[in-house]
Amino acid sequence: MTSVSDDVRAKELQVEISQSGPASAAKKLASEPDPVVSQVLEKMIAPHALQTLEEFPAERREPILSLVSETRRRQWEVNQTFPQDSVGRLMELPAGVFAPETPIVDAIETLREIVKKTFVTYLYVVDPEGKLLGLVVMRELVLADRSQTLADVMLGNPYYLEPEMMLQDAMKEAVQRHFPVYPVCDAGGRLVGLVRGDDLFEQNVYQLIVQAGSMVGVEKEERLGTGWPRALRLRNPWLLVNLLTAFVAGAVVGLFEGTIEKVTALAAFLPVLAGQSGNTGCQALAVTLRGMALGELSEHKAITIVAKEAFLGLLNGAVVGVLAGGAMYFFAQDQSDPMMLAMIVLAAMIGSCVASGVAGALVPIGLKRLGADPATASSIFLTTATDVVSMGLLLGLATLLLL
Repeated sequence: MTSVSDDVRAKELQVEISQSGPASAAKKLASEPDPVVSQVLEKMIAPHALQTLEEFPAERREPILSLVSETRRRQWEVNQTFPQDSVGRLMELPAGVFAPETPIVDAIETLREIVKKTFVTYLYVVDPEGKLLGLVVMRELVLADRSQTLADVMLGNPYYLEPEMMLQDAMKEAVQRHFPVYPVCDAGGRLVGLVRGDDLFEQNVYQLIVQAGSMVGVEKEERLGTGWPRALRLRNPWLLVNLLTAFVAGAVVGLFEGTIEKVTALAAFLPVLAGQSGNTGCQALAVTLRGMALGELSEHKAITIVAKEAFLGLLNGAVVGVLAGGAMYFFAQDQSDPMMLAMIVLAAMIGSCVASGVAGALVPIGLKRLGADPATASSIFLTTATDVVSMGLLLGLATLLLL
């Protein structure tokens, strides 16, 4: 039994770690007594609780688990059998489950005891094999005639999620329906759990938040309170990768050193071109990653997405290319052929924006097909591609047409 002070401390910690990742949450809980830790974990949604528990040393997990309620412990054991980022990881064990012939009066009496332990939104009606037949809304239950059974007032064939369904696919369905709770049934239609709509939205928001950091090599485990040694270990490998890819872009410029010496105006426009193409690629990357997170991307649409980004790159490249070409024309009046330089800038801007748009869509799609996290350090690889293509185009065209 927990003390009043443990209850108070548990509530304080729930607020403190509400925005923390598993590693940070476990670090804050490490010095707390097991009863407090168990209380905090019970209040967390299943995937976060499981991930946080796994951060503890093995010798502490069992004592903590022994203090967790049997219902929650059974739930975690079931949830762990399903893949990461699946509906099964978010499930709660079903509550308020009845047979179709249950009288309304009996259901209400039973419900009075159930709501003392858990929040109930719907009653679920199942057959002897556990197959979901329907659900009962509280309004219908309260207004029903006392002589009726649940079968008389239930909504038949309700929509349900499957435990193996990925969260992004479930989220796409939830956005269209906005139910407070979704039943979860296996392939045979048997009720195996429940998923609350707010938990589904919370998990999806979390994935979108950590996506922004992943794009630049910041791991989802890092928070403002992460110690500098751990932050260094998480960030430095990707910075080393970025350094290596930057050498590649630098090598391209080095190949055209003679061209830059003869046409010095080109040097002033290299960062302009790299910046514009880089932004074009980042726009395409952001939209593609957002589509993946919301479940909008499917394999047969990949070519359509790439074609759209190429076309947008062509249009945007033409608009900014005309402006950049005009600037080059006036800037390069002391050169032998300023008009040709302006046309080279225009062509390079269009070509690099098309290439960066295509790369922005292809990088996450390619990583996904390879089984990697599409968001992980994708901007590092995208930046390298856009720098190499943009600088290579500008200097290559200048070498070909002017020298």
